[in-house]
Amino acid sequence: MDLNSRQITFVDLFAGAGGLSEGFIQAGYSPVAHVEYDQAACFTLKTRMAYHWLKEHGKLDIYDDYLKGKTSRTELYDSVPDEQIESVINKEIGQETLPEIFSRIDQLLNGKKLDLIVGGPPCQAYSLVGRSRDKNRMKGDQRNYLYVYYTEFLKHYKPKYFVFENVMGLLSAKAPNGKLHFDKMKKLFRNAGYQIEYRVLSANNYGVPQNRKRIILVGRKGKKTGFYPEPEKWNPDITVSEILQDLPVIQAGGGDPKPCRLKKNRTSYLNDAGIRNGSTTTTGHWARPNTKQDLEIYRIAVDKWINGRQRLNYNDLPKRLKTHNNRSSFTDRFKVVAGDKPYSHTVVAHISKDGHYYIHPDAKQNRSLTPREAARLQTFPDDYYFESVSDKPGRTAPYHQIGNAVPVLLAYKIAQKLKLS
Repeated sequence: MDLNSRQITFVDLFAGAGGLSEGFIQAGYSPVAHVEYDQAACFTLKTRMAYHWLKEHGKLDIYDDYLKGKTSRTELYDSVPDEQIESVINKEIGQETLPEIFSRIDQLLNGKKLDLIVGGPPCQAYSLVGRSRDKNRMKGDQRNYLYVYYTEFLKHYKPKYFVFENVMGLLSAKAPNGKLHFDKMKKLFRNAGYQIEYRVLSANNYGVPQNRKRIILVGRKGKKTGFYPEPEKWNPDITVSEILQDLPVIQAGGGDPKPCRLKKNRTSYLNDAGIRNGSTTTTGHWARPNTKQDLEIYRIAVDKWINGRQRLNYNDLPKRLKTHNNRSSFTDRFKVVAGDKPYSHTVVAHISKDGHYYIHPDAKQNRSLTPREAARLQTFPDDYYFESVSDKPGRTAPYHQIGNAVPVLLAYKIAQKLKLS
């Protein structure tokens, strides 16, 4: 089968908000289904599927009206074919749900061949930080074994390729018997008929403005080796402030979840990375308010950074400022995002609770990152809308989705190379 002879079909497992999927869509792949347990993330995926259909059919005015609050989410979904919305399967992947998920994907395929499976199970069970926080070090946690169900998809659909993504901790995570989960995983994939190759990729080497390392494992059906799609490196001469400079100036507690007008684009990076995407507006640029305690901690964190380029260790704070019970992990939970650096500290899912404090050249704007700023550091396009469970905008659900996502630009570069192999 020549992957270049037609549009490549794929399914995204444990899809989250769709960062991995969006990169593959931008590279010309065709999504058949997304499977995701989190309800808010599923609404984000449904809204993005509606966006892609409306864009393809020249009807983006319907999408724009939704973002402006002129129409409801239900009305947006009613404006596209049912299969676009139904392609997002809000189910937890497990032994009991596999038959139903397979049935729904089979219906969506409608006899077509599935070429590719992408995705990675939730990372908490493999994460070094996750293990340090859990009294049992995640041993026996069922999320350790979700790769078993991933293999069931490989056996059922037999795609030519799959792309499996996860955190660095996967390399050292062990089962109760002391065996590495990664070794067991590789054996299962091979027994399903796949050769596998993997790399540890650092996102900042591929144009993503943050220090984020991930294991990207690629499997190919058959016995061929030497197929790894080495993504093309890109290290643009750009700083965090330059990437965010066209967003409106706001203070802590300010901004608006609804569309705001972007300032003139003064850097080619935003277009080259696919972030501006032709947009003149964006959403989710509203900052959480800072408490008095936040501001005091931020002052300490910023002072340490400016005067010594040092990160704040949570345990070094005065006792009266330490309200978190966990003192052994996430000790850098108050992170300074320096505008003069080419990339930021890793954007994490718990940004809604912890502090990613942005030192902006404009001193009036020193505050936490907004969801849109976090999304830009993950290279999501400006027209990507992050939903909450309700149809009212929220900050917590978008932060969580953005922090968990695979950077779109990294996914795009992998997809580009895979398409040529």
